[in-house]
Amino acid sequence: MTRIITANLNGIRSAVNKGFLPWLEKQTADIVCVQEIKAHDGDITPAMRTVDGFKAHFHCAQKKGYSGVGLYVKREPSDLIVGFDGGEFDDEGRYLEARYDRPGRKLSIISCYFPSGSSGEDRQQAKYRFLDAFFPHLQRLKAEREFVLCGDLNIAHKEIDLKNWKSNQKNSGFLPEERAWFTRMLGEVGLVDVYRRLHPDATGEAYTWWSNRGQAWAKNVGWRIDYHIATPALAETARAAAVYKDERFSDHAPLTIDYNFEL
Repeated sequence: MTRIITANLNGIRSAVNKGFLPWLEKQTADIVCVQEIKAHDGDITPAMRTVDGFKAHFHCAQKKGYSGVGLYVKREPSDLIVGFDGGEFDDEGRYLEARYDRPGRKLSIISCYFPSGSSGEDRQQAKYRFLDAFFPHLQRLKAEREFVLCGDLNIAHKEIDLKNWKSNQKNSGFLPEERAWFTRMLGEVGLVDVYRRLHPDATGEAYTWWSNRGQAWAKNVGWRIDYHIATPALAETARAAAVYKDERFSDHAPLTIDYNFEL
C-alpha cells in the first residue's frame, strides 16, 4: 500500500506551531503533499525538512509569505520537477512533481496549489490564466505517465461539495467557468476525483476548508477544495480515504488516501 496525504498548511510555520510535525510523524505515510507554505527557503528550519524518515522538497514563491508547495517523501524520487509553466505561476511556487520512474513504468506524485480568485478580479483573471495553462500540461502528462495530482484546487466541483452552494454561485471557487473546467479535466483529460470515487455521496464529512468568518468550522459550513486527482489506473487502486478533523493545523484539513500500488 502507498499512503498519500495532501494538506494546505496556510503557512508552514503556523502549522508547525499547531502540532503539524508530531502529527505527521504518526501517519505512516509514504508521501505528504503540502501547499501554501508561505515561506522562503531560508525560513524553513531543519526540523521542518527532516521529519521521522521523510525528506522534504519545496518550491517557494518569489513573493515573501506567499503560496509555495512542498513534498515530504520517504523514498527519494528518480527525478524532481519544479514548476510547470516557466513563468508567472512558477514564480508563485505552485507546482512540484516527484517522479518514480523505472523500466516499463512512469509514475508521478504532484503537489499543486491553484490560485484563489477571492481577493478580487485581478486574481480571478490570474486563476483563469492558470487554468488555461494547466489544462494542456495535464493532457501532456496523461499521455506519457500515470500520476496522482494532490492539492488545493480552489474549486468546489459540484453542489454536493460545499454547504451553501446556492449563495456561492457568483463567488470565486464555485463559478460556472471554474466548475466547467473541472468537469473538462475529468472528462476530456480522462482523470478521476479519487475521493468521490470512494465516497460518491459524502457531504459534510467531505469538506476540507472552512472560512474563518462567523462560525463556519463550528457549524461545518465547509467546502471540498482539496483533492487527489489521478489517472484511472491509479484511481482504481484507491482503497480508503479520510479527512482528518481531530486537530486543526490550518483552515484546511488533511486528506489521506491509501492506494494499492508501489512507488
